[in-house]
Amino acid sequence: MKTFWERLGHAAIRMLEDSADTIVFAGRVFVRIFQRKTYSSAMREVLVNQIYFTSVQILPVFIIVSVFFGSLLIGIVFTILKDLGLTEFIGHVLMGLIVTELSPFLTVLLITLRSASAINTEMAVMKVNREMKTLETFRIDIIDYLLAPRVLNGIISIVLLSSLFSIVLLISGILFAKLIFGMNQDVYMNMLLDSTRFSDIIIMFFKCAIYGFFITLIPIRFGLRASHELTSIPVAVSRGMVNVFAAILIIEVLSLLTKLY
Repeated sequence: MKTFWERLGHAAIRMLEDSADTIVFAGRVFVRIFQRKTYSSAMREVLVNQIYFTSVQILPVFIIVSVFFGSLLIGIVFTILKDLGLTEFIGHVLMGLIVTELSPFLTVLLITLRSASAINTEMAVMKVNREMKTLETFRIDIIDYLLAPRVLNGIISIVLLSSLFSIVLLISGILFAKLIFGMNQDVYMNMLLDSTRFSDIIIMFFKCAIYGFFITLIPIRFGLRASHELTSIPVAVSRGMVNVFAAILIIEVLSLLTKLY
């Protein structure tokens, strides 16, 4: 019978091996994204369809959720700032915390719950049904046809939807600034402009791109690791989603650390 430390050591080794394997896999996909031959007509068609399913179909629901959560969040933050007598920091809080940190984080959570699990299941089902073997038989590159479009879609969708979420938040701020502080639109906009830094916008886009890359890559990776048995599908999906949420937390922590230092 293995001791606790032996089991812990084996688990740590498996985790390191999985991490190294995922990094190598990510590198292969990342390189393909920047190769011109990847963008065949079939790949572009898949990419357009993926963007439609991820960003366009969800748009009405996403706007409603953005308005609801955005208004709730702005209302709470503005009320706290008023109680603490920190009205002059409205712009800094909006741009430095809500736009650059909370908007990407909330957006990636919504897209992960909807799309990442679907991608994970899709890849696992294709593996079980031996569709990957069929594609290889017809000499269709799996990375170019299946992986690259989905990863690019993740990057594009998270960037666009996070930007939309930020715009909804800032528009909600106009109303709540009037209700809570009695602040007119011109004063509110001037505070935002004074607090806006180009580096914050770049950081937000960069973080959104990293989010989009990994919340699609990891589900694909674990979906492809499913066996040819139906019972492997829920196992692959559960493991993939656990690792996706772990990656989101790691990216968020690293982002906060870069701001501190």
